[in-house]
Amino acid sequence: MDKKKTIVFLYLLFDILAAVLTWIIFFIFRKNHVDPMVLQNLEGTIFNDYKFYIGLGACPCYWVFLHAFSGCYNKIFHKSRLKELGNTIIITLIGSLLFFFAFILDDVINDYNDYLLYFTVLLLLQFFTTYIPRVCITTATINKIRSGKIGFTTLIVGCDCVALQTFKDLVERNPNAGNHVIGYIKIEEDDNDVLCSELPCMGSLDNLVEIVKSNEVKELVIAIKNGKRKHIESIITSIMDEDVNLKIIPQMQDLLMGTVKVSSVLYEPLISVTPDYLPAWQQHMKRFFDVFCSLIAIILLIPAYLFLIIGVKVSSPGPVFYKQERIGLHGKPFNIIKFRSMVQDAEKLTPQLSSNSDPRITKFGKFMRKSRLDETPQFFNVLFGDMSLVGPRPERQYYIDQIVEKAPYYKLLYRIRPGITSWGEVKFGYAENVDEMVTRLKWDILYIENMSLQLDLKILIYTVLIVLKRVGK
Repeated sequence: MDKKKTIVFLYLLFDILAAVLTWIIFFIFRKNHVDPMVLQNLEGTIFNDYKFYIGLGACPCYWVFLHAFSGCYNKIFHKSRLKELGNTIIITLIGSLLFFFAFILDDVINDYNDYLLYFTVLLLLQFFTTYIPRVCITTATINKIRSGKIGFTTLIVGCDCVALQTFKDLVERNPNAGNHVIGYIKIEEDDNDVLCSELPCMGSLDNLVEIVKSNEVKELVIAIKNGKRKHIESIITSIMDEDVNLKIIPQMQDLLMGTVKVSSVLYEPLISVTPDYLPAWQQHMKRFFDVFCSLIAIILLIPAYLFLIIGVKVSSPGPVFYKQERIGLHGKPFNIIKFRSMVQDAEKLTPQLSSNSDPRITKFGKFMRKSRLDETPQFFNVLFGDMSLVGPRPERQYYIDQIVEKAPYYKLLYRIRPGITSWGEVKFGYAENVDEMVTRLKWDILYIENMSLQLDLKILIYTVLIVLKRVGK
């Protein structure tokens, strides 16, 4: 078992023990508060109560679920004790409130002040039994990182004076940050290489991915001058699928624009490029919202589905549904489902984009496209996990290859599930050629950089308004 799995196991183990210990003490406290004679006969009043054993099994599952839902078991090497304190307070407060209203509100009490007493005792017990072991594990992990027992294989991108100063900062000023710098890579062959006397050159940008994989690099630090920062786009795009933390040495304009966020007062400020566009709890909520709304939508649309099935069959010969391979999360292909709006075998040779005047679209297909009803079977794609309600629209590989030639950062969209609707669809609508796809891409990039449940809700509302007004492109 590697170090990461061992630490996660310890967090899980002590969270389970905290839940069990809290339940035992809280259960005995409640019984004793109502009847002080309980402690004299624990076997008869406590150990013979079936609710006691239900709680022993249910409480650990409940609390571990809450901690996992909030992302407490993620990024264990990048935790801080202060952030751990705040997260534990929030989770125990929310968890205790939910537990109290679900199971304690109808409990036997002497008077209504007992409700406040029960909640306070439950909250304090759960907090201290959870936080004390957790802060000990976090402290032990931090100490191992500072002592070098846990380290992160680090590669510097760049070789000029900025890269040299970055290396010195990492080694001399931040010796306890856990960075084990193994070398650097050149941006361009004619670069002024002043780092060669300190570190070995591992290669160039052309073989960056191979270097990261073969050396199991965990942190990539981009240290280049302003004139070379045009390469950052291709670097981010090329390693986006690798399990590596990407950090960028900030320039003065980055500091002035407020893009540099620090979590420690001791280490050098860096711009951290993270693939986690949403906090863990929002990711789970987004998926829950997708599944819940899709189920409701499918049920409500059953009459419309029957009408559309008849309409498609009557309008032209061929199957009712149309499946087409699209590229989704992590670049994996899947079959998107639509009601067929074109004549059968509309694409016999190469893929073709459609337009409003496309002769391949049937009359009934034009009606479905204007009202977006042809897209409604994609609620099943959402249930299957291929798509989300809101996200960049998925494209075919044929067009992705053309888009990437003009905008290589398109591959950043692979980090999230594609959607039935998107910011690009709301602002721009259907794209009729590759240039329009590239133009629409701006809104998709803006979306992934500003993802939130609130933004999803706004996009869904605007999508509904566009459908009802039938004004979409």
